[in-house]
Amino acid sequence: MPNPISFHNSPAAGFDEPFEMLLACHERVQRMLGLLLRLAEHLNRHGADDQARQAARDVMRYFDQAGPAHHEDEERHLFPLLLAQGDAGTADVVQRLQQDHVAMSRQWQAVRADLAEIEAGRWPPAEAVQPRWQAYAELYAGHIAAEEGQAYPAARALLPAPALRTMGQEMAQRRGVPPPR
Repeated sequence: MPNPISFHNSPAAGFDEPFEMLLACHERVQRMLGLLLRLAEHLNRHGADDQARQAARDVMRYFDQAGPAHHEDEERHLFPLLLAQGDAGTADVVQRLQQDHVAMSRQWQAVRADLAEIEAGRWPPAEAVQPRWQAYAELYAGHIAAEEGQAYPAARALLPAPALRTMGQEMAQRRGVPPPR
Protein backbone atom coordinates (compact mmCIF):
# COMPACT_ATOMS: atom_id res chain seq x y z
CA MET A 1 0.00 0.00 0.00
CA PRO A 2 1.48 3.37 -0.86
CA ASN A 3 2.23 5.73 2.00
CA PRO A 4 1.25 3.42 4.85
CA ILE A 5 0.31 5.15 8.06
CA SER A 6 2.22 4.00 11.06
CA PHE A 7 0.24 3.32 14.22
CA HIS A 8 3.04 5.02 16.11
CA ASN A 9 3.20 8.33 14.23
CA SER A 10 0.74 10.48 16.07
CA PRO A 11 0.37 14.10 17.04
CA ALA A 12 2.18 15.00 20.23
CA ALA A 13 -0.07 15.99 23.10
CA GLY A 14 0.25 15.34 26.78
CA PHE A 15 -2.19 14.56 29.54
CA ASP A 16 -1.40 17.95 31.06
CA GLU A 17 -3.53 19.34 28.21
CA PRO A 18 -6.50 16.96 28.10
CA PHE A 19 -8.42 18.72 25.33
CA GLU A 20 -5.35 18.71 23.11
CA MET A 21 -5.01 15.00 23.91
CA LEU A 22 -8.63 14.43 22.87
CA LEU A 23 -8.08 16.38 19.64
CA ALA A 24 -4.89 14.43 18.92
CA CYS A 25 -6.87 11.24 19.36
CA HIS A 26 -9.34 12.48 16.76
CA GLU A 27 -6.45 13.02 14.35
CA ARG A 28 -5.29 9.45 14.96
CA VAL A 29 -8.84 8.16 14.49
CA GLN A 30 -9.03 9.92 11.14
CA ARG A 31 -5.68 8.49 10.09
CA MET A 32 -6.70 4.98 11.12
CA LEU A 33 -10.00 5.34 9.24
CA GLY A 34 -8.04 6.51 6.20
CA LEU A 35 -5.86 3.43 6.52
CA LEU A 36 -8.97 1.25 6.77
CA LEU A 37 -10.46 2.71 3.60
CA ARG A 38 -7.16 2.44 1.70
CA LEU A 39 -6.93 -1.16 2.88
CA ALA A 40 -10.12 -1.97 0.97
CA GLU A 41 -8.56 -0.61 -2.23
CA HIS A 42 -5.32 -2.49 -1.56
CA LEU A 43 -7.15 -5.76 -1.01
CA ASN A 44 -8.92 -5.46 -4.35
CA ARG A 45 -5.55 -5.21 -6.10
CA HIS A 46 -3.24 -7.36 -3.95
CA GLY A 47 -5.36 -9.52 -1.68
CA ALA A 48 -4.52 -10.19 1.97
CA ASP A 49 -0.75 -9.85 1.54
CA ASP A 50 1.71 -8.95 4.32
CA GLN A 51 0.97 -5.22 4.04
CA ALA A 52 -2.75 -5.82 4.24
CA ARG A 53 -2.38 -8.08 7.27
CA GLN A 54 -0.20 -5.49 9.04
CA ALA A 55 -2.65 -2.69 8.27
CA ALA A 56 -5.49 -4.83 9.63
CA ARG A 57 -3.50 -5.42 12.84
CA ASP A 58 -2.75 -1.71 13.20
CA VAL A 59 -6.40 -0.71 12.78
CA MET A 60 -7.57 -3.41 15.19
CA ARG A 61 -5.00 -2.44 17.80
CA TYR A 62 -6.00 1.21 17.62
CA PHE A 63 -9.77 0.74 17.80
CA ASP A 64 -9.51 -2.05 20.38
CA GLN A 65 -7.39 0.03 22.76
CA ALA A 66 -7.33 3.77 22.13
CA GLY A 67 -10.88 4.12 20.81
CA PRO A 68 -12.63 2.79 23.93
CA ALA A 69 -10.30 4.78 26.22
CA HIS A 70 -11.10 7.96 24.32
CA HIS A 71 -14.84 7.35 24.56
CA GLU A 72 -14.50 6.65 28.27
CA ASP A 73 -12.68 9.96 28.73
CA GLU A 74 -15.62 11.77 27.16
CA GLU A 75 -18.25 9.76 29.02
CA ARG A 76 -16.58 10.38 32.39
CA HIS A 77 -15.29 13.93 32.09
CA LEU A 78 -17.23 15.85 29.46
CA PHE A 79 -20.71 14.49 29.02
CA PRO A 80 -21.81 14.65 32.69
CA LEU A 81 -20.49 18.20 32.93
CA LEU A 82 -22.35 19.26 29.81
CA LEU A 83 -25.58 17.56 30.87
CA ALA A 84 -25.42 19.16 34.33
CA GLN A 85 -25.52 22.66 32.90
CA GLY A 86 -29.15 22.12 31.91
CA ASP A 87 -29.04 23.54 28.36
CA ALA A 88 -31.50 21.61 26.17
CA GLY A 89 -29.47 22.09 22.96
CA THR A 90 -26.28 20.88 24.61
CA ALA A 91 -28.14 17.94 26.13
CA ASP A 92 -29.36 16.96 22.65
CA VAL A 93 -25.80 17.03 21.33
CA VAL A 94 -24.51 14.96 24.25
CA GLN A 95 -27.29 12.40 23.85
CA ARG A 96 -26.46 12.07 20.16
CA LEU A 97 -22.76 11.62 21.00
CA GLN A 98 -23.61 8.95 23.58
CA GLN A 99 -25.76 7.15 21.01
CA ASP A 100 -22.87 7.40 18.54
CA HIS A 101 -20.57 5.68 21.05
CA VAL A 102 -23.00 2.76 21.26
CA ALA A 103 -23.37 2.61 17.47
CA MET A 104 -19.60 2.83 16.97
CA SER A 105 -19.03 -0.04 19.36
CA ARG A 106 -21.61 -2.17 17.57
CA GLN A 107 -20.27 -1.30 14.11
CA TRP A 108 -16.70 -1.88 15.26
CA GLN A 109 -17.48 -5.51 16.08
CA ALA A 110 -18.45 -6.15 12.45
CA VAL A 111 -15.49 -4.20 11.05
CA ARG A 112 -13.15 -5.96 13.46
CA ALA A 113 -14.41 -9.37 12.32
CA ASP A 114 -13.55 -8.37 8.73
CA LEU A 115 -10.07 -7.26 9.80
CA ALA A 116 -9.48 -10.48 11.73
CA GLU A 117 -10.20 -12.39 8.52
CA ILE A 118 -7.65 -10.26 6.67
CA GLU A 119 -5.09 -10.69 9.44
CA ALA A 120 -5.56 -14.44 9.00
CA GLY A 121 -4.84 -14.11 5.29
CA ARG A 122 -8.42 -14.31 4.08
CA TRP A 123 -10.25 -11.53 2.27
CA PRO A 124 -13.98 -11.13 2.82
CA PRO A 125 -15.93 -10.09 -0.30
CA ALA A 126 -15.31 -6.40 -1.07
CA GLU A 127 -18.97 -5.72 -1.75
CA ALA A 128 -19.76 -6.88 1.79
CA VAL A 129 -17.11 -4.96 3.71
CA GLN A 130 -16.62 -1.71 1.82
CA PRO A 131 -20.08 -0.30 2.62
CA ARG A 132 -19.67 -1.34 6.27
CA TRP A 133 -16.24 0.25 6.51
CA GLN A 134 -17.46 3.42 4.79
CA ALA A 135 -20.45 3.67 7.15
CA TYR A 136 -18.12 3.29 10.13
CA ALA A 137 -15.84 6.06 8.83
CA GLU A 138 -18.81 8.34 8.15
CA LEU A 139 -20.26 7.80 11.61
CA TYR A 140 -16.93 8.77 13.14
CA ALA A 141 -16.60 11.84 10.88
CA GLY A 142 -19.96 13.23 11.98
CA HIS A 143 -19.23 12.39 15.58
CA ILE A 144 -15.88 14.15 15.57
CA ALA A 145 -17.40 17.22 13.92
CA ALA A 146 -20.05 17.48 16.66
CA GLU A 147 -17.51 17.01 19.42
CA GLU A 148 -15.01 19.51 18.07
CA GLY A 149 -17.63 22.01 16.95
CA GLN A 150 -19.97 21.90 19.93
CA ALA A 151 -19.16 19.61 22.85
CA TYR A 152 -15.47 20.35 23.36
CA PRO A 153 -15.78 24.16 23.23
CA ALA A 154 -18.73 24.06 25.65
CA ALA A 155 -16.94 21.74 28.08
CA ARG A 156 -13.67 23.65 27.85
CA ALA A 157 -15.49 26.85 28.84
CA LEU A 158 -16.87 25.13 31.95
CA LEU A 159 -13.66 23.52 33.25
CA PRO A 160 -11.34 25.56 35.46
CA ALA A 161 -7.60 24.78 35.50
CA PRO A 162 -7.73 22.50 38.59
CA ALA A 163 -10.49 20.39 37.00
CA LEU A 164 -8.48 20.14 33.77
CA ARG A 165 -5.47 18.93 35.76
CA THR A 166 -7.58 16.29 37.49
CA MET A 167 -9.08 15.23 34.16
CA GLY A 168 -5.60 14.81 32.64
CA GLN A 169 -4.35 12.87 35.65
CA GLU A 170 -7.31 10.48 35.52
CA MET A 171 -6.92 9.99 31.76
CA ALA A 172 -3.25 9.12 32.26
CA GLN A 173 -3.98 6.82 35.19
CA ARG A 174 -6.55 4.80 33.21
CA ARG A 175 -3.89 4.21 30.57
CA GLY A 176 -1.16 3.30 33.03
CA VAL A 177 0.87 6.39 32.14
CA PRO A 178 2.60 8.52 34.78
CA PRO A 179 0.26 11.45 35.48
CA PRO A 180 1.23 14.99 34.53
CA ARG A 181 2.65 17.13 37.29
